This record gives sequence, structure tokens and C-alpha cells, in this order.
Amino acid sequence: MCSCERSTRSCAPSKRVFVRSRLAHRLAIGTLALCVSIPSIVLAQSRLDFVRKRGTLVCGVTPGVSGFAAVDKAGRYSGLDVDICRAVAAAIFGTDNVRFTDAGTVDGFLKSPDVDMVSRRLTWSLQREAMGLLFGPVTFYDGQGFLVPRALKAMAPRDLANRRICIVPGTVTEYNLNTYYQSRKLAFQKVVLRSLDQAEGELAAGGCHALTADLSELGSVLSRMSKREAFEILPELISKEPLGPIVRQGDDQFFNVVRWTVFALIAAEELGITSANVSEKKGSADLDVRRFLGVVPGNGRALGLDEAWAANVIRTVGNYGEIFERNVGKQSPVRLERRLNGLWTDGGLMYAPLLRQ
Repeated sequence: MCSCERSTRSCAPSKRVFVRSRLAHRLAIGTLALCVSIPSIVLAQSRLDFVRKRGTLVCGVTPGVSGFAAVDKAGRYSGLDVDICRAVAAAIFGTDNVRFTDAGTVDGFLKSPDVDMVSRRLTWSLQREAMGLLFGPVTFYDGQGFLVPRALKAMAPRDLANRRICIVPGTVTEYNLNTYYQSRKLAFQKVVLRSLDQAEGELAAGGCHALTADLSELGSVLSRMSKREAFEILPELISKEPLGPIVRQGDDQFFNVVRWTVFALIAAEELGITSANVSEKKGSADLDVRRFLGVVPGNGRALGLDEAWAANVIRTVGNYGEIFERNVGKQSPVRLERRLNGLWTDGGLMYAPLLRQ
């Protein structure tokens, strides 16, 4: 081996060094080639372009909670979460070209590059976004509540002090329950359930005086109860659980499509545009309506979509009010009230930024 410290001769690299260098270079190229596989095709182009070339939006949902996501024996999907996926597909393709897949965990989504987005009753939180996610607008303001027999005449959670409260343990729901009563120095008796499927039997038999879970879950439980009129959901919630769709960080264009699709659903309800009147509304004298429907161009170009994107969304799934009512509202077996999910003009929290310059 040549040592520059011991000789004034120039130290040319040996043949062995060149061989090793070439080998390392080839290994690096090989590793890069492995990285340039199907997942990185998505990275090499925008997610929106990738979805368009595929011809279908792939959306993760989690069937199981009535009104939010369900699949029938024929394989047809329905629910509020499902309709959010269909709305995004309609914005991109003009119709609901969407394939549904099970979305078990956030980590699973991050490891599945073929899945474009997830819509599955997921609470928006800082630490989840820190995992590499972006939450779209809130599609359902959820929160932990209580299902009680009407005969109990309870008006609020504090009226359940010293009562038996059923809960499925091991989640933040249990933490919220403990925190609520401990912070008020109120006692209660916890009755542990294996699953929410046990709730009706325990409530009917007097095993517990109340069931606590998220409002979305309580509505699902209530919709399956044989004597549902004998029970009610208390109006007061003890936690905030804003639910929204998720995408990966790093693709602003696709995120904007998801985001403004949800805003369009809300804005359409504000403007009185429905699935039934979307065509006739194109002749409206209202400039905001004409701009929304693409008669006055600009919004489509701003998103990289057809100018009729919002009209296609409403024609396919209806506005937010229509989606809510048929899936979880009064027109559905769940029959939840709008509450926080009403428009801001009706005292709710649903509010869309302006779809214009």
C-alpha cells in the first residue's frame, strides 16, 4: 500500500481500490433502482396525475359503524365516510370512479403507496399529523357522549354520578371518562364491555345505567336497538373528536383537491345547490352560484381540474346536508341531529372558505 507520508511519489489508487469503488457504485445504483419501484412512481409525479393515469381513486375506509361505512352482501359501500371518497373521485373524474380498501391503521396507510387517501372516523390530532399525514377539513364533529334510558331522566353526564357506566376499555374514551368525573370529584362505577355489541343487553338488563362512547358509535348502537325509543343520547359531550380524511404530506395539489372538495360540499348547502337542482342552478343570476358550478371559470383551473368539478361532486353525492341526512341524519336509521355539524348560519361549525379569487 502506498503511503504519501513516506514517499514523495504520487499515490495512485491501486487496482483493488478501483474495483471496490466500481462495486460500491453499482450497489448504490442497484439500491436506487429498487427504490424506483411502484411506490416511487407516485413520488416521481403528483398524486393527482398518478390517480388520473390509474383511472380510479383508491380510498381507505373501515366498515363497521352504521352510517359511516358499511358494505353489503353485494359488495356495495355506503356511509358518510364513503361519500367523502366518492366526492373526491367525482371532482377528479366527473363520476365516482373509486375503489375501496380496508384502512386498518394509520401506519398501514403510510406503508401502502397505492392507497391515495383514507376516510375512516379518524380524529384530527397534532401527533398524527407528525407521522407524515395531513388532515382535510372536518367532515364530522364527533365527541364522547352518553346513551341512557329515558326512564333514568338524566339530563347531563354529571347526573350519572354513582351510576354504573358501560365502556369498552383500553382507548382514550376510558381516559376521558375518568378525567371528567375525577376533575369534578364525582364517583361512578365502571362496567367493562368486550365490545359495543354487548351494550343493548347490559342496558336492557340493568347491568349499567349508561353507555359512553363517541357520538358516532352511540348513534350506530342506538340504530340497532330493538327498543330504541326507550333510550336517548344526552346532548352534552365530554370530548372533542374532529373527524376528517387524511392524505400523505408532500403533495399539495392532491391535498388541495381533497380539501376543496369537502369545502364545496359545505358551500353547496349554503348556496342551496343540491343533487336535484344542480343542472337548473347553472342559469342562476347569483354570481357565487355560477362561479361554483363552473359557468364562470377559474376555480377548476386553480385546482388543475375541470371547471365543472364542483357541479360533478354535487351531482354525484349531493351537498353536505344531503350526505349527512341520508347516512346519519333523520332520513337514516341512525337519526342523529346535526348539532355541531350544522351550518354556521344555523349555529353549527360547518363553514367553508370562499370558492373564488
